Amino acid sequence: MIHFLRALAARLRGLFGDRRADQDLDDEIEAHLRLLTERYVSQGMTEAEAEWASRRQFGNATLLKERRRDMRGIRFIETLVQDVRYGLWALRRNPGFTLVAVLTLALGIGANTAIFSVVEGVILSPLAYRDPDRLVMVWQRNPQARYISMSLPDFEEWRRHDAGFEQLAGLRWYHFNLTNPGTPEHVAGFEVSSGFFKLLGAQLRLGREFLPEEDQPGGPRVAIINDHLWKDRFSSSPQAIGKSVTLDGVDYTIIGILPPDFRFLDDVDVYIPLEQGDPMFNDRRFPGVLCLARLKAGMSIDQAQSRIGAVQQGLNERFPATDHGLSTDVAPLKPLIIGDVKGMLILIMGAVGIVLLITCANIASLLLARSATRAQEFALRSALGASNARLIRQLITESLLLAIGGGMLGVAVAKFGLHLLLSMGVGNLPRSENIGLNGPVLLFTLIITILVGVLFGLGPALKSLTFDLQGSLKQGSRGNTTAYPYAQKALVVLQMALTLTLLVSAGLLFRTIRDLWAVNLGFDSQNVITFKVGLSAAGANTVAAGQVAYRQLMDRIRSIPGVQSAECANLVPLSQLSNLAPFWIGPQAATPVAEAPRMLLYWTGPDYLRTMKIPLLQGRFLTPEDVANAERVIVIDSVLAGAYFPNTNPIGQTIYVNLWGEARIIGVAGHVKHAGLGDPSASNQPQAYASLQQVSDNSARTFYRTLTVVARTPLKPTDIMSAIKAAVYEAGGDQPIHEARTMQEIVSDSMSSQRLPMTLLGVFAALSLVLAAVGIYGVTSYATAQRVQEIGVRMALGAGKWAIFRMVIAQGLRLALTGIVIGALGALILTRTVSSFSRLLYGVGAGDPLTFVSVSFALVGVALLACYIPAHRAMRTDPIIALRRE
Repeated sequence: MIHFLRALAARLRGLFGDRRADQDLDDEIEAHLRLLTERYVSQGMTEAEAEWASRRQFGNATLLKERRRDMRGIRFIETLVQDVRYGLWALRRNPGFTLVAVLTLALGIGANTAIFSVVEGVILSPLAYRDPDRLVMVWQRNPQARYISMSLPDFEEWRRHDAGFEQLAGLRWYHFNLTNPGTPEHVAGFEVSSGFFKLLGAQLRLGREFLPEEDQPGGPRVAIINDHLWKDRFSSSPQAIGKSVTLDGVDYTIIGILPPDFRFLDDVDVYIPLEQGDPMFNDRRFPGVLCLARLKAGMSIDQAQSRIGAVQQGLNERFPATDHGLSTDVAPLKPLIIGDVKGMLILIMGAVGIVLLITCANIASLLLARSATRAQEFALRSALGASNARLIRQLITESLLLAIGGGMLGVAVAKFGLHLLLSMGVGNLPRSENIGLNGPVLLFTLIITILVGVLFGLGPALKSLTFDLQGSLKQGSRGNTTAYPYAQKALVVLQMALTLTLLVSAGLLFRTIRDLWAVNLGFDSQNVITFKVGLSAAGANTVAAGQVAYRQLMDRIRSIPGVQSAECANLVPLSQLSNLAPFWIGPQAATPVAEAPRMLLYWTGPDYLRTMKIPLLQGRFLTPEDVANAERVIVIDSVLAGAYFPNTNPIGQTIYVNLWGEARIIGVAGHVKHAGLGDPSASNQPQAYASLQQVSDNSARTFYRTLTVVARTPLKPTDIMSAIKAAVYEAGGDQPIHEARTMQEIVSDSMSSQRLPMTLLGVFAALSLVLAAVGIYGVTSYATAQRVQEIGVRMALGAGKWAIFRMVIAQGLRLALTGIVIGALGALILTRTVSSFSRLLYGVGAGDPLTFVSVSFALVGVALLACYIPAHRAMRTDPIIALRRE
């Protein structure tokens, strides 16, 4: 126990100024040691012998030193306990102040804890794989410097070469219609190469992963399912190994069950061997494979980049028609998983940090006012022998007690705040499954609690050293009534400046959202319902069968009362899905595939433009007669027409599409927003429409097994979806319907990158506005109370009540205006220089004068309201009572 007290006291003494006594004792002992050593050297000993002899003789003194230090440590702990007990007693004497301070700190600390839990889970926590720092993604780059997925033959060539990687694995997103066992359901899946789970270091819960002989064309149909599907369809039975699941009409034998915490890139239910996919994917012209790799021990990314680049260069020379112009890039896995949310989360963390600073300023202002009223107490304790260090220690102890209370309550606030954050869309962020109040988050809470306690307690503690001992004792119970709150004024100005910064940021994002809603989408999103449906596997394996099933489905949906029009497509705008196809102007491919331009290709039925209300600018759109055995036709959009036919009528011209062939242009449609409303880089992406009935036979299974249906109806989705489901299930129970949403919801979701920070900044700005109002109210009330005698004199000399009212209002208004000017300059600098914020803006500049002026007037209004009560109280002062206080 004595060793613990010694170590604890040694650390705490450095905080509260007890080092001087220890240093004096050390100096005294060292001086005696030097005298003894010099005496022994003069008697003929060597210097080493003399030092050893002197220290041996002086052992009793050293032991005395240690004992004295031990006693000092024990006394320090006893004193600290006394400080804590007195601090608790002092806080209990002022329950109103204590409650307000603890609740304010709980809001500030809780908000920071909640946001930090998101930052820690998404950004800071390591990937849950073996040696995650060695995991990389290997990409191909086309001449337009865009990352592209690779073809399966290219991946196989990469895997055959030693390119500095311990192991390579390929994966491809896939979606299945699961029809057995249980109710038909659409499930997400991955096609992965053998060794995929070994590369990640994932241990299966049951069974094994794919063998190389299973990852071959024509190999055994096997599957690995996740924990959710295992529990839902097999009741967590170990006998699920060896049973079958039916995916797209094909039976797969289950050979493995994944653990519940396994996740890679996305939540998927089923994994099947990569090489057993659709035969169309074996074409070197067909991309879609992502390459995951593990670096060899000691191999750098640059070295691996050089080696895999040499392999790709060989492929470029061997297969010039498809690979010429391709390069490679090796990138760490974690930044790719996190994506572009890192800057946004750091921005939000900075905003909530500002709220914490405002909270500290608010509490510090309250403590400064409270310390001024305790001047007599400090003077009396000082007169009785208390040192300055003891007074500082007492005040910091009280502030730490407040901070600890706020921190404990802040954890509960953070837990509630996390539920709100998840409901606002934080759950859609990558790695959101890691978000929670775990050990690192609670450690962060403890650290900021201590820092906050010291930060807002240090100012009042230091100010307590400046009191006038004799003056304070003479004032009796009135305390120090002559002090003027300069420090409080500075804190209020700081609060107003920081609040304005948050309000401006939230206002700019609000303007951005408003401008995004006003963007011309190129289509009418009102009254449109979208959903996906998987046609029966038995009836969609060929173009002819798919056409029949598709037409029957559309006829049933169009016959539903209230449906004005309906059509199928492979994707819809703003759905975060794309189908980029290389193309060439002319009847054939004139350049290698890698060097060809890309267009966004929609496969649709003939009623798609009318249903989406996309304008047809020239020619005609697709018709029911554009079937497989008819001439291939295509409709291009205005961007493609303007870029490749600037001075020519495109109608009748020929275009060649990769993997499809030659097609004649029959019309020009308006351009639609597809990738994002506020993304200027995607606004000029060429688009085209081809007939869903003209897909090739080897593509029919892929396109017809999952179609997106768009239906225009004035009815509410809840009123019509039951009829739509009945129409879909009329053809059989193996056609699952899923992802039913309105186009308005899709458009709204496309703004999530701006909406989430806008919402959070708005909440934090509102919280800071309340704190700033409390701060300016507090300092105005305190200053008014300090000037009671002055106000009495003024009124006795003839000053009117409204003059007093204006004087108090002007005092608070000066503080607000000073803070607004400083805050406006800071906000202008931050919004322009912080790239993670400026990238979120659309249609409004970082220095938008309307936003700055509106926010400033709002802040002035709040300041006036906060000053009203003190001003109203001052104008009702009785001058006789005020003068008697003298």
